[in-house]
Amino acid sequence: MLLRQNRIQIDLGAIRNNYRILAGAMPPGVRVMPIVKANAYGHGMVEVARAVLSEGAGFLGVALAEEGIRLRESGIHADILVLGAATKGAAAEAIRHDLTQTVFDPHMVRILDNTAKIAGKTAKVHIKLDTGMGRIGLCTEEEADALAEALQTAEHVTATGIYTHFADADNPPEEGGMNAYSRQQLERFMALRARFDPSLMAHAANSALSLLAPDACFQMVREGISLYGYPPVQTDLPFRHALRWESEVVHVKDVAQGSSIGYGRTFTAPGDMRVATVAVGYGDGYHRAGSNRAQMLVGGKRANVVGRVCMDQTMIDVTEIDGGEVGSPVVLIGRQGAEEISADELAAWAGTISYEVLLAVTTRVPREYR
Repeated sequence: MLLRQNRIQIDLGAIRNNYRILAGAMPPGVRVMPIVKANAYGHGMVEVARAVLSEGAGFLGVALAEEGIRLRESGIHADILVLGAATKGAAAEAIRHDLTQTVFDPHMVRILDNTAKIAGKTAKVHIKLDTGMGRIGLCTEEEADALAEALQTAEHVTATGIYTHFADADNPPEEGGMNAYSRQQLERFMALRARFDPSLMAHAANSALSLLAPDACFQMVREGISLYGYPPVQTDLPFRHALRWESEVVHVKDVAQGSSIGYGRTFTAPGDMRVATVAVGYGDGYHRAGSNRAQMLVGGKRANVVGRVCMDQTMIDVTEIDGGEVGSPVVLIGRQGAEEISADELAAWAGTISYEVLLAVTTRVPREYR
């Protein structure tokens, strides 16, 4: 039930458009894996999965086994790769739901082998190589050889892919579409990959390098933020933002010069003002760090946030704006008239990145799909 006008609108047509752009921009034969982890970066995991599958995607990426299981329970039958480390606690359910798991140590391979044997199934895995991210994955040739041996002796585990992740892909590229550190990671990936079956499907490029470096694309690329309309590198490709966030004005008041606004009295009116209260706050995922810095759109114009963002409400300056009345729609992310506020811009005001802004919107803000 929607009793206040605070909602997220997701344009699934934009997501399908972005997928087609990405698939068309790849070298021949390169598959695109849409990344739908973290509720598809706040856009709705099941809805986005169905949209990209309708465009021909065959592999989906999630972070957790729980996310993959939710997709299965929603009727998604595509291949699903769990990008997080395979764990003992999730092994049985991941195998039961036919999820491809990420492995990088022999001990986990043995656990998966025993678990799959008991279930009468085969555990599918992709091998993760840590080539410079410093997060998860094997790093040395000795580790690679030990894992290769464990996979060779495991009768109920099948490796179908091998991958790495770039740590610095969106920093300014050098010759060949990537910077020196990314080039070093690619070379390390090639060296470690050579310790394994050469027929394994390789994937390394993320949203940034898939658009910059064709030689990093291999057989598949993983597309996250670009799918949602925010490519992390400069491109002329016509990506479209898929998420719009809109609320409404619930109160308007005249404020005298010298009056303070909000918690901590961090804003004092420099003159007589008209201030509107908007039904959104950090309890909805609107970053408190945007206090006295961010802007919203009302009446097709930009209105400055004044005072601290509260848990449920935020104040904006509508002194010079016609149409800033009770019930007026207020856009936090998206277009209104000739003006637009992107997740990148909101992220800059909050001192963070668009990824966090997009997936920070809490579940009490309903999603609408079109």
